[in-house]
Amino acid sequence: MIRHIFLLAFACVAGLARAAGGPVYIGLDAEFGHKTSTSAQAIQQGIQIAIDEINAAGGVLGGRRLELVTRDNRSVTAIGVDNLRELAAMPDLVGVFGGKFSPVYVECLPVAHQLGVLLLDPWGSADRITDHDHRPSYSFRLSLKDAWAGPAFVRFAREHHGATRLGVLLPNTAWGRSNQAAIEAAAAKGGATIVSQRWYNWGDASLMSQYAELRAAGARALILVANETEGALLVKEVAALPKEQRLPIISHWGVTGGEFAKMTGDALHEVDFAVIQTYSFIGQDSPAARRVLQALREKYGIDGAERVKSPVGVAHAYDLTHLLARAIAKAGGTDRAKIRAALEQLGPHDGLVRKYAKPFSAERHDALTPANIFFARYTADDTLVPIDRRRR
Repeated sequence: MIRHIFLLAFACVAGLARAAGGPVYIGLDAEFGHKTSTSAQAIQQGIQIAIDEINAAGGVLGGRRLELVTRDNRSVTAIGVDNLRELAAMPDLVGVFGGKFSPVYVECLPVAHQLGVLLLDPWGSADRITDHDHRPSYSFRLSLKDAWAGPAFVRFAREHHGATRLGVLLPNTAWGRSNQAAIEAAAAKGGATIVSQRWYNWGDASLMSQYAELRAAGARALILVANETEGALLVKEVAALPKEQRLPIISHWGVTGGEFAKMTGDALHEVDFAVIQTYSFIGQDSPAARRVLQALREKYGIDGAERVKSPVGVAHAYDLTHLLARAIAKAGGTDRAKIRAALEQLGPHDGLVRKYAKPFSAERHDALTPANIFFARYTADDTLVPIDRRRR
């Protein structure tokens, strides 16, 4: 009798699973193979924690499980485009998250719109990721935008360093050009002067000549747009200079997507270095923050808010996954065009990063605002600590 009841129950569960359908897939193509990266792993953690919560609550579309499918673009744009095509060909795959490298998103935009697949951005900040002429737009961002970062850099230089004569050091990429335009516009409006700009290429062996030229031009603070490799190189070179020759550095957040503090070592604490951010787990006690920190501890062995690597990647990806799941439910299926339209029509959502009154609209595919911006510093034990909690 017991065996009969068990078999009957098993048959009912199996029948419900068949009725619900197979998994609904979410893609993630990011820089897993980039040697010093922590951003791809952070984004994966945020997505997976959200997926686990959604599946534990019954999944989507009447019981279908969400599943994550990953690809490694190694930060190479051509690989990212190929990976996007491969993922888009999967039945029941509703969208593809990207990593931290803006140039990969920018090169993927035409393909995403040609194939009608959602391009979901939890990190990349280049304006063109959402500011483009493709209509309807299939790119959605829950992250910083360079147009917001520019004014924040200029304001921080003025308020924290009394500096209105600024030098700018930029990578020769789509991300660098996006920031050039944003910083120039911000300086013009914010009472600051860009005394000079210098460019570098990924893999350059030294940045000291560019730094020296910016300092000679009269810069009193340096705005740096870099990832961890070039950022660490510059910090070590500046730390080796006499103290009076070390400019304060105000950095974009690419450095926080890798092992920056380990790569700089003690040199980091010889330089006045601040970095832009949009979320920190430190000091947060919301239900969502407690849930995510508990999951990070249980699933990934991350013991405490101070130990979270690339925190914006975790937080942004977590919120964006929950918003995507709501859009799938609103669309009533896995039709990508319907999910795209549903994302523009979502109502309020109480997320980890913020409370979203209306995350996206037809005219606005950026879920955050400049109000989410603050700056942080690294401590000696590799903790990224907000400088001014009132700005959070």
